[in-house]
Parts: sequence; C-alpha cells; structure tokens
Amino acid sequence: MKKCKRLFIFLLFFFLSLIITFFGIYLYAKTTTKLSIKGANGFYLYDSNNELYNGGSKEWVNLKNISENLIEATISAEDKNFYKHKGFDILRIMKAMMINVKNKSTSQGASTITQQLSKNLFLNFDKTWARKMKEAWITVRLESHYGKNEILEGYLNTINYGGIFGIENASNYYFGKNSSSLSLAEASILAGIPKNPSKYSPLINFSEAKKRQKMILDSMVKNNYINTFDADKAYNEELVFKRSENDNLKMLMYYQDAVMDELSNISSIPSSFIQTGGLKIYTNLDIGLQKTLENCSDKNISNPNIELAGIIMDPESGRVLALTGGRDYSKSEFNRATKARRQVGSTIKPFLYYAALENGFTPSTTFTSEKTTFSFSGEKTYTPKNYNDKYAEGPISLAAAISYSDNIYAVKTHLFLGEEVLPDILKRTGINKNFSNLPSLALGAEEIDLLDMMGAYGALANEGYKIKPYFISKVTDMDGHILYEYGANNLSVLNKSTVYVLNELLTTTYAKEFTDYNVPTCLSILPKITHKYAIKSGTTNTDNLIFGYNKSLVVGLWTGYDDNKSVNSEDSLNLKNMWVDIMEEAMTGKNDQDTWYKTPNNVVPVAIDPISGKASVNSGKAKILYYIKGTEPTLNKESLDTIIPTVKIEN
Repeated sequence: MKKCKRLFIFLLFFFLSLIITFFGIYLYAKTTTKLSIKGANGFYLYDSNNELYNGGSKEWVNLKNISENLIEATISAEDKNFYKHKGFDILRIMKAMMINVKNKSTSQGASTITQQLSKNLFLNFDKTWARKMKEAWITVRLESHYGKNEILEGYLNTINYGGIFGIENASNYYFGKNSSSLSLAEASILAGIPKNPSKYSPLINFSEAKKRQKMILDSMVKNNYINTFDADKAYNEELVFKRSENDNLKMLMYYQDAVMDELSNISSIPSSFIQTGGLKIYTNLDIGLQKTLENCSDKNISNPNIELAGIIMDPESGRVLALTGGRDYSKSEFNRATKARRQVGSTIKPFLYYAALENGFTPSTTFTSEKTTFSFSGEKTYTPKNYNDKYAEGPISLAAAISYSDNIYAVKTHLFLGEEVLPDILKRTGINKNFSNLPSLALGAEEIDLLDMMGAYGALANEGYKIKPYFISKVTDMDGHILYEYGANNLSVLNKSTVYVLNELLTTTYAKEFTDYNVPTCLSILPKITHKYAIKSGTTNTDNLIFGYNKSLVVGLWTGYDDNKSVNSEDSLNLKNMWVDIMEEAMTGKNDQDTWYKTPNNVVPVAIDPISGKASVNSGKAKILYYIKGTEPTLNKESLDTIIPTVKIEN
C-alpha cells in the first residue's frame, strides 16, 4: 500500500512538473521577439534569361480569401487536431512512435501544421537533433505569438506545392485561378501535394495524385466537412490544368534538385527565411537547351528500361545550361548526373593522352597493338583486350589509338609514363579523389560522377583552364539585396598548345580517313556531323558514355542500369546519336570559325598516314593533324617511333 502511495505521489509530482515546465516554456516564449512570418514565401527560380520558371509571384493571400474547400482539405490531410493542440499533437506523436517501433521503421510522422510552418522558415531540412530543437523552439514561439488562423495562413502561403510555393501561386499555376475560387476537386488535389511534392504533383504523377486525393476526400468525410456524395462527385470531376510549356519537361526537376543541393552548400545564405522573406535564385538554366536535351532523349533512347544522365555546359564559365539525372522524374527522383558514380571507361583516355603529349609524345608516336599480357611482381598479370578484339598486329600511331580507342596502346602509355601521371592530370583538371595506381585506370576502371567528368572535359574545351560546373549565378532576398553571387576563379592548369593538339586528335574518332583494319569509334554518326567537334566515347560492361565539345558547348551523356545490368552495342549507338543530335541542334546557325579553336603560333599542320603516323602525300588516305613546331614528321624524316619494351614493373 505504501509503495502504491509513493508511486502515486511520484507520478503526480512528475506530471505537475511537466505542466509547470510546459507553461513556463510558453510564458518565456511570450517574452521573446515576435517572429515575422509574413513574406517568408519560399524559393523563386529564374532561368538564364531571368524568366521565372518555377515558383510564383510574391503575393501573400489572407486566410479569408482562401477557399474553405482548401482549408478543410489541408487540415484533414495534415493535422486534424490543429485547433485543439498547442503546436504538438502528443497523442499523434505517441501513436506514430508505437507504429514505428512495431514496424522497425521511421515511416510514420506526426508533424503538426505549426511544426511544418517552422520547417518552412528554414532553408534546408537537415534531420539533426540540433535542427529539430530549433524547429521545436520556433514552434513554441509561433504558438505563443500567433493565433491559429494566422499560423494556418502562414503555412498555406509558404508550403511547397510541387516546386510552387504558396497556395495563391499554386492555384494560379495549376488551374489559372485565385485560391478563393478552388472547387472541392481542385482543392483536394492541391492539398495532397505537400506530403510528397514530387510524388503527388498531378503534373508529374497523376495516378498517385488521384490516390492521395481519394484519401483526403475520405478524411474530410470522416471529419464531417463533407458527405460521401460530395466526395464521390469531387473525385470523379474532370480536372482541367493550366499547362505551361515547361510542364511537359519531365526532366526539369532534376535540374531544380541540383540547384537546391548547390544552394544548401552556399555559406553566405542565411539559414532561415525569417531573415530573407524568401529567396530569388538566378540559375544558369537554358530552357531551350533543356528542351533539346529531353527531345533528343525521346528521339534516340528507345530502350524503355535503360536510365540516362546528361549535362550541357558552357566550357568558358562552367555554367550548367541543362541537365537530366534520369529518363523521367516521376518514375525516379535519383539524380544520376550529380549523385551516381560509374566507371567511365575510355572517356578517361583524353587525359592520359594529354599527359603523354606533355611528356614528349606526338600524334605520330607508335606502340604495337597486339594481344598483350603485362607481367608484374608477385607473378601478377594483366591482359586487357580491345573492345571489338581487333588489333593491328603491328605499330600504330597515337592518332590511330585515339580513333579506335585501342586499349593496348592506352595501357602501354600509362605504364610507360608511370602510374602516378594520369591521377595527377585528373586532379589538375578538378577530379579530386584518390585513384588506385592500377594499369586498369588507363581504361577507366574507376568510378567518377558525371558532373566531375564535365568539369575535367571543360578544361580541355576551354584550352586549359580548370573550371567548376555550377548552377546558380546569383541569389537575392525578395527586395533584391544580393546574398550571393558566383565569382569565377578559373585557373590555367594545362598548356594551351598541347590541348589544341589533343583537341584535333579527338576529331579522329569520326574521321573516315582512319577506316582500315578497324573503324573509328564514332564513325556511325559522321553523316549527321556538320560542325567540328572533339569527341570521345566509352563503354564498359555496364555503362555507355560520350563526351564531346567545341569552344561553345560541352555535352556529356551516360546510359546504363541502376542494377548494373549489361549494356549492348545498340545502347551505345543510340547514345551517340542522341549526343550528335543535341550538338547539331545547339549549333544551328553557327560556323566552325566561331566555335572551333584558333591554331596557336607554335603549332603546325602535317598530313600523315593515319596508322603509321608518318608524313604522307597520299591525299586520299592522309589526315591533317597538328604538332608542336619542331616535333612534326616530314617526308624526309621518319617520325620518331616510341616502342615500349617488355614491361615488368616491380610493385
């Protein structure tokens, strides 16, 4: 009996302490400065022409001017006890915790509308304990200083409706009308979006949006806002969306996600909208090129199951002009352009051959192309093969090795230079990772993400300057005060003349003069090519890649499978056709005089025999290539052949 009495006293004291603490916190919050939430109106994204392409106007709408249908649908969907709690729904939290413990997951949430508003006042959604404590404190302050209707008004004006922030903006974006005029059908479809904007946006995934709408209508019936007849009528009502040209861009959200990732890493941006009242984000997006990227994908990538990543970039500045991280954002939000690391195959070879040219090689330098087993200490061996198992069975020039993407030549070059040379070039051009000192690095057996590869190719495309691909040019607050502006810091890391020689060599990948015992790797797209490009493709068992450029643009593409299923030659051909279609459309109206490189004064052209690399007068077979003055072959002087000895390396 005494134990029960002690327990009762303890519990009574405990709960009294909780109540006192609870009210003490709210009383203290009352003494703090009132948070300004009106105007904290989200993100506004502008393209390279300063045209708003996602977001809305800066209009804040009063709660009395919002449709009751939308208000009731939102409360039913997000927080049915909104008018009964003080910011935290304790019973709902306990229920969610029990479900999560039972299911061994964290799938159940219990955020109230006030808590969600407090989240909306922050720039990003970190899930750290420190962040959660800040959100909880702001929730208390909001409940202490504002009435429920004011909090609901703030929430509806800041919540994300599929990249559109605020209900007035969303209502106009989706239906071309003010939020006061929303029907029950329209309101219930919009109220479903904030739960998961990319999943429940009716423009991205209509079937999932309808499922969410049905759930919301059922909850409105349960909460006595409407009857079953009204719910069924609203569900079956045909929705007429106000579609803009951009609505059909099923890959555009990948670009927006990349923008938001970059935004979250800019230290000069205040951590909360309380300080900014919203953000205007000026991006490098070229809507025309984004459409070109998507149209060329639809035209060429016929395999419905294969995935895609693609980037179009200005090589002079590093501005990312268009991007996709997959075939369809509504089916997969994973951004393969910025987050996936894949083996890059032979697209690594231009950096190897730049190193070779820097270390005394010329386009005429030869190694023997034949099946080769390389022997190392500890009885280790390495036996690379050419992609099509074709070999010259004799010496071939560096130019031919690039044209055919000869693997034997690449490995010999890598070992001849020393295995530390290629990693050094990659780091100089911006790929900062620890590469393994392995012979297979010359064949791209390392995993690198597409964005890093684009930065490295940018150094080749802009004649030797290291650049960083970027998405955001400027960020301001809603009053136009600049919070961040990109500052270029391009650094010369490669020799301009050597880069020019390499760029000319990369035109051999589609040069018909190299048709011999083998064919150039990109010869199939020659009929479509009307401009001069440097191109390098690459293939592994699971990946197809192609990078190509001129002075105006760099375009990099990848296709493959998320589960590493094998790719085939048709997949590779389709990717090459997509690449050339993008470039040719982008170069319409331009000429090579404007888009190709001016020959440096210390570089000279020579007509050579493609295979031997020797100077040639055979006009039907010769190919003009470029040499640093003094290294060129002449008709009276054979080119200096560099033949690697039998390689045996001590580890």
